[in-house]
Amino acid sequence: MENETLTITDESSISWPDWTVIGIMLGISAGIGIYYRFSGSQQKTAEEYFSADRSVGNVMLSFTMMIAYLSAIALLGSSGENYSYGAQFNVIYVGLILGTPIVSYCYLPVFYELKMMSVYEYLQRRFGVATRLFACTACFILINLYTGVVIYAPALALEATTGLDGTTSILLIGFICTFYSSIGGIKAVIITDVLQGALMLICVYSVIGVALVDIDGGIRTVIERAQKGGRFNLDFDLDPTVRHTWWSLSIGGIVFYLSLFGCGQVEMQRMLTAKTIGDARRALWMNIPMTLIMALTISFSGLVLYAYYYHCDPVTAGKIKSYDMVMPHFAKDRMTQYPGLTGIFIAGVFSASLSTVSAMLNSLAAIALADYIKPLYNRFGYEFPENKVVFYGRTLGVMMGLVTMSIAFLARTLGSLIQAVLGIHGAIGGPILGLFTLGMFTESANEVGAITGLVTSIVCSLILIFSPKPFTPRLPMSIEHCPNSTQVYHTPIQKIHDPSSYFYLNRLSYLWITPLGMITSFMVGYIVSLIFRKCSNIPPPILDANLFTPLLAARIKKRRENEPKNSQIFILDTIRELPS
Repeated sequence: MENETLTITDESSISWPDWTVIGIMLGISAGIGIYYRFSGSQQKTAEEYFSADRSVGNVMLSFTMMIAYLSAIALLGSSGENYSYGAQFNVIYVGLILGTPIVSYCYLPVFYELKMMSVYEYLQRRFGVATRLFACTACFILINLYTGVVIYAPALALEATTGLDGTTSILLIGFICTFYSSIGGIKAVIITDVLQGALMLICVYSVIGVALVDIDGGIRTVIERAQKGGRFNLDFDLDPTVRHTWWSLSIGGIVFYLSLFGCGQVEMQRMLTAKTIGDARRALWMNIPMTLIMALTISFSGLVLYAYYYHCDPVTAGKIKSYDMVMPHFAKDRMTQYPGLTGIFIAGVFSASLSTVSAMLNSLAAIALADYIKPLYNRFGYEFPENKVVFYGRTLGVMMGLVTMSIAFLARTLGSLIQAVLGIHGAIGGPILGLFTLGMFTESANEVGAITGLVTSIVCSLILIFSPKPFTPRLPMSIEHCPNSTQVYHTPIQKIHDPSSYFYLNRLSYLWITPLGMITSFMVGYIVSLIFRKCSNIPPPILDANLFTPLLAARIKKRRENEPKNSQIFILDTIRELPS
């Protein structure tokens, strides 16, 4: 291949074996939902529908935690990142390794002990109703938008590169996923995650295998070309304005991981399906090698594709518009020669999207039921009918599915929505993590401080996310062996402004925004809480010690055992008088 002109085809062909593979995958996903709808206890209680009656084993739980956030965006985007910027991005998984013990021993015990359907119930018990509503509304909107983008992303790539109609893709993913996740509950979501995760791996290994067959020298050539192209370079610069460095990736990775697994509804809801907290912890640790295998395999596929297109970059050649489309473009370019392989690739991309969307829809239904429907019943003096909880859950799941599909169609006309939603995801995750950390790690925090810190950090993070930023040039690409090309080594021409002309904070790497959001939320919340307490005469409430992280909870319990009992105990939102 090194001395030949690379031929890039423009025709796509999806044969009947490809459609058969896609149909089988979608049919099995729907069938799993039907099975769990009509088998066993038929999902009659909230514990069964949203928490699988706390009966999920370690291996399956760790697998489904890995799949929940490795969406089609990760599958297509991570390979494109490694292709265009290099493998340094994988340093972010340091956060997975270092963040796991923090989640396991600081955040998880609080939620597991309190047995909550929604993580935002914690905020009401710790701070008050207003804090809970503000935080859950922000995250509710975010998850809806993000889910719509996850549905839209593979549709965009597959429509542009394989000829599969975008509308068909959105409807297939949306309806199938809404169907099995709403009628089958969390058990159906978890079982299908295992199937879809396996298909994702098969998809990536198929791409790697086909590409290596065409690369003279195989893996040795991949490594050599990656080294020559600077794809293995590591940057230890302490400058926070550099897009990716060891420090921004590792520190940003830790905070990002904590925002997902420490207080995120999607991942925490999965951990609460474990039989015991010990099982949940073991699943967290098992999640590390599983996630690393999947993520590094996807990353390696990007380097393999870089080696394959080493002398004819399809973006520079004008064949595709984005490096996120390199993998689908390769599927059209080479895999159509093997009947069924294109179908495996499309099924893998669908699976990456389905696994994330199903997790999001189930979590959205749990949030809507626990944080809106039940409080509304109580607000108007009615008792919530527990025998209707699954009916409400399924109805809300269908509604959320329709909403997210609508957002996916909207994203087709508003191209900037993808960048906007991913930016908001980073801007909100840090502040929310800071809010939960403030509640679990300090006794002094109160609702005034919590809301002030949260609002301040979200506003500051959004300003940083959407402020003008200098362009970061990608590593050089070659079109030496492209048809009708006389250029030897080429980098796409970009209109690049002098970075020094931008305000310093606007030049910060996006990886620092989540840590800054967390720190701002925590520090502002803590300081305002102290000021408010000093200026007001309101006695601090005596809260349940289980609302705090285990080490602090143990100190509180020990201190209370040594203190004389007061005549009154103040509980948040209520005051109970004890008999003398």
